[in-house]
Amino acid sequence: MSSSPPSALGPTVRPAGAAPTLIWTALITVYLLWGSTYLGIRIAVESLPPLTSAALRFAVAGLVLAAVLRLRRGPGALRVDGRQLASAALIGVLLLAGGNGLVVLAESGPPGVALPSGIAALLVATVPLLVVLLRSSTGDRPPLWTFAGVTLGFAGLVLLVLPTGGADAVPLVGALTVVAGAVSWSVGSFLSRRIRMPDDPFVATVYEMVAGALVLAVVAAARGELSDFHPAQVTARSWLALGYLMVAGSLVAFTAYVWLLHNAPISLVSTYAYVNPAVAVALGALLLAEPVTMQVLLGGAVIVAGVALVVSTERPRRPTATSPSGTVAGGDRR
Repeated sequence: MSSSPPSALGPTVRPAGAAPTLIWTALITVYLLWGSTYLGIRIAVESLPPLTSAALRFAVAGLVLAAVLRLRRGPGALRVDGRQLASAALIGVLLLAGGNGLVVLAESGPPGVALPSGIAALLVATVPLLVVLLRSSTGDRPPLWTFAGVTLGFAGLVLLVLPTGGADAVPLVGALTVVAGAVSWSVGSFLSRRIRMPDDPFVATVYEMVAGALVLAVVAAARGELSDFHPAQVTARSWLALGYLMVAGSLVAFTAYVWLLHNAPISLVSTYAYVNPAVAVALGALLLAEPVTMQVLLGGAVIVAGVALVVSTERPRRPTATSPSGTVAGGDRR
């Protein structure tokens, strides 16, 4: 999912000093790889069961990351206490099983039922707007312009999914499924800064991915996906897309994002939240011939403008050190 920029989750400060070339290399990596994961999901579910594919993706990525951490840091690298483990598992279920799983479901199915990947990305872009509403419910009072951005973004959401009756109308069930996933992702992002997470964001990610994969596998089994799953019937195209999601989306782009959080201005890092949808729409149109109607362009532009307004008006209110696990949980794991 392209989801909430860290600035929507609360104040942060970052040390300066990283070379601009490295910063922009990492930022472009996040722009392109996370923007392309929506297309990867759409291709993977052409012949892979949706929730089974998501479970495989996060299980493999989590285990690979765990192996790397153990090799680099020793046997105690993944040690956490029970409360930290439970917190990471909860966030993993909300972000990956709820947030990502529902997006995968929405993008699966025949044409006319499956939600185009570009539209899914535009709907997920509402996550920072939802996080602002959650913050407000706890007594936090974001700036007035932030609320203006939230209002503008949700107006774009309504415009995007408004029924038109045409052949290229946005599938309403798929759109609502993605919105439900965005709500789950937002709650996970919001809670990740308010519960006791593992101190190391990479360790937290391992447990989040494993927990999310387990829940996705259980739900997939309950839906009958595992009994109907025959690996020999999966196309090479879908296997390659799944491998791309594991490596590019869950490992490479995530690592670049974590590095950016510690080396680049938060206002710059946050721009991925409104660049990713544009990348996703363009790739969907170019590679899968997904329709880009005037309604999609207008509704998407309004959503992105709302998110950009929220990102630009959210600024640190006091110099505090942000918990790495909190900021990471607010970021995309698509």
